[in-house]
Amino acid sequence: MVDLNLKAMKKSIFAIILIMAASILPAAAQETAAKVVPHIDFGNTAWIIVATALVMLMTIPGLALFYGGLVRRKNVLSILMQCFIIMAMISIEWVTVGYSLSFGSTTGALAPYIGGFHWAFLHNIGINDVSPYFISQANDRIPHILFVLFQCMFAVITPALIIGAFAERINFKGFVVFTLLWSIFVYNPVAHWVWSADGWLFKLGALDFAGGTVVHINAGIAALVMALMLGKRKDYRGHAIPPHNIPFVVVGAALLWFGWYGFNAGSALAADGLSVSAFLATHVAAAAAALTWAVIDFCIERKSTLVGISTGAVAGLVAITPAAGFVDLTGALVIGIIVSLVCFYMVASVKSRFGYDDSLDAFGVHGIGGIIGAILTGVFATPLVQSSYSGLLYGNAHQLVVQLTAVGVTIAFSGVMTFILYKIVDKTIGMRATKQEESLGLDETMHNEIAYTDID
Repeated sequence: MVDLNLKAMKKSIFAIILIMAASILPAAAQETAAKVVPHIDFGNTAWIIVATALVMLMTIPGLALFYGGLVRRKNVLSILMQCFIIMAMISIEWVTVGYSLSFGSTTGALAPYIGGFHWAFLHNIGINDVSPYFISQANDRIPHILFVLFQCMFAVITPALIIGAFAERINFKGFVVFTLLWSIFVYNPVAHWVWSADGWLFKLGALDFAGGTVVHINAGIAALVMALMLGKRKDYRGHAIPPHNIPFVVVGAALLWFGWYGFNAGSALAADGLSVSAFLATHVAAAAAALTWAVIDFCIERKSTLVGISTGAVAGLVAITPAAGFVDLTGALVIGIIVSLVCFYMVASVKSRFGYDDSLDAFGVHGIGGIIGAILTGVFATPLVQSSYSGLLYGNAHQLVVQLTAVGVTIAFSGVMTFILYKIVDKTIGMRATKQEESLGLDETMHNEIAYTDID
């Protein structure tokens, strides 16, 4: 009888152990999974390398050809040179101090507004370090230095967009100094506010997937200030001066459209569904905007133009940039249509009514397009794309308020700082080309070259 009781007791104890193990093991497994160390994912890394190259393509040759074709032949090389030197100069600024100021951390009262110098000259960043910044997948990430390089291309194209406002009349030396100062004192702080984990707009909940606020509103407002401060071109009569090479414009716009896939889809920082969704939204918004602009052209002028459809596509790409990772197909379509309607009105009516000389419509397309995109992100953001985010149409009116706040603050900061930096550079170096230099053309007077010759 005792043996039977012992056997029964052993069985009971064994059963209890099994039950306890069954309950403990899942918890242990979850704890282990939670402690998985982030690692470099080869697929994500390969895609972001390609995306980085695509964004680089947007400045040279994309923007260079787009803007270069729109100016007169005596100034085309000045546009190409400005884009090229920005690529070189801002790349150096970025890896030395810009990245650290934008994405680095500091302490005390400055932390929400600007980074420190911990990562200056990419100090403390090893080639195999995992990026601390991610969107799609918490553990499958990219190398930190790849994130630095990807963001470098955004830092490059932002001041390049401003070129469109002062084309054909700026002193090259003043332009170089102003661009460097603007990147340090305007772009870097705004990037920190919106994209850094320490940034005050980031903590407020501002949504800017790929740069509607940081890039386009920032550059567009600076463009308007520069156009007003420099004054009109000496032969500007209140309407567009005919472009010298429309094929350049079309090729440049096509390269921008192509490169924008890296700009927006790459901002998911992973090769996943979110990246593809952003890719789709980008393409659809650009197509809708281009088609809308062509229809407006036809309705008003009875003819659709290549410059018009190219400008419409760029406007659509600008507006979808902040929203690409938050909106679905419907949102992308509506944003593309709305931005074309508004930007067409700005370019065709408002500019001539107020008489400011925004040479290539940097404010009318990039500034206004960025504002529209940022605001509509707060309307059309859907939890069907990212479950954590929603806009006005999905019951979250607060998101629209946050977007309006981010837009307003960026407009004020960029406008005031651009005005101050312009005054400093103008008083010390000079910003406006002389009347003689402007008449002869900046290609010859600033760079001692001409784009076209009659020599066989």
